[in-house]
Amino acid sequence: MDHSLVDSDPLGAAKSAAAGSIDESAVSLSATAPPLGGRVLSITTAQQMAEVFALLGDPNRLRILSALVGAELCVCDLAEAVEMSESAVSHQLRALRSQRLVAYRKQGRHVYYRLKDSHILVLYQQVLEHLQEPQDE
Repeated sequence: MDHSLVDSDPLGAAKSAAAGSIDESAVSLSATAPPLGGRVLSITTAQQMAEVFALLGDPNRLRILSALVGAELCVCDLAEAVEMSESAVSHQLRALRSQRLVAYRKQGRHVYYRLKDSHILVLYQQVLEHLQEPQDE
């Protein structure tokens, strides 16, 4: 297995990838989300968000996303990185594509996957930072 694909500090990879591709001054809650005070999500929006979070609730899908944080990879390299069969990885990628979390391009017989856009990277980075915060007593 190529250990360069497996990052022991996924937050570091997310930060370095973010530094190169995301204008952090443009990322703010006020610019990307409705105001929290007094505004309730519509049923449709809440359902759509729940579907995305349900997809992200699977550890294998999160591991696939983590492998894609800093690189575009083909299914065979993803399968090796996350130690799953190519068939299982393809199945998970279909689900991630259905919610526009990953994008792909074909080159010959290979299909290369990447995170769809900076929103996915920011969400990934925010969750990792949240998990690394000290727990309240």
